[in-house]
Amino acid sequence: MEIRTYRPGDEIAQVSIYNEAAELLPKFKAATLDEVRRRARDATYDPPARFLALVNGRPVGYAAFQPNGRVSYPWCRKGYEAAAQPLFERVLQAMKERGLSRAFAAYRSDWTAQLQFFQDHGFQLRREMVNYVLDLVEMPTPMARPNSSIRPATSNDVPALLEMGGNVLLLRERSALEQYLFHNPYFPASSVFVLRSRSGKTTLAAGILIVNPAYADPRQVDAAMPCFRLGAFGTEGMTTKRINGLFSFLTADTREAPGHALDLLGHAAHRLQNTEVGTFAAQAPSDAAHLLRFYKQ
Repeated sequence: MEIRTYRPGDEIAQVSIYNEAAELLPKFKAATLDEVRRRARDATYDPPARFLALVNGRPVGYAAFQPNGRVSYPWCRKGYEAAAQPLFERVLQAMKERGLSRAFAAYRSDWTAQLQFFQDHGFQLRREMVNYVLDLVEMPTPMARPNSSIRPATSNDVPALLEMGGNVLLLRERSALEQYLFHNPYFPASSVFVLRSRSGKTTLAAGILIVNPAYADPRQVDAAMPCFRLGAFGTEGMTTKRINGLFSFLTADTREAPGHALDLLGHAAHRLQNTEVGTFAAQAPSDAAHLLRFYKQ
């Protein structure tokens, strides 16, 4: 068996292998060549981080990793499952050669064989991403209102966000978080807003609202799919699914947290009054209990 990095045209083999290997899994959605080629055109596409296993010149399996440490399951054609272990070992070796010290994976909870594979290799469940939807018509009308204490976020708010988001945010360096929030190619800086104290000197909470009609309708997205959602606090630096109407908030775990969240949600609803968005989407990590409590209300 030969294991090599990707070459132009290997996208065809990837689609074929995945569709054969995963077709019987719950909620399976077939990969398409157009989709894979679109990803290959992205500036972040990294062929040396993708590996193909071949037997007698025929592609039988593939695996990959991302610069943030996310690894894929080693998908193999039926009858060639033995290629999974050497493929995965090659991925981990390449990550070590790049100086990456952490590996993680994200898959559906009902893809039990894939989850078991990672558990067998020492991976432990750290967090799950929980998805929510809320139709705007279900919100009390007075909630959709402007709030003079809510202002556009600036780089000066970033230190406060890093402090209140210590167990949530994936980017912990100020410059990286500023780049993500204020220079993101997928949402404008105006999408980010903060709730300040009456004096205006203290940042109490932050919110993000993603509005783009070209993005997916949250009602049409499978909530169990392992997709990080663009703009949700706790997904910084991840490959994300873009959802129209995504709302997310961040605040410290205090008694005032629910009130801060309601103020931010009301502000977001007010901003949606002249749009076609009819549903809020939200996503929060399972280890941020105070965020989950609010979304479950």
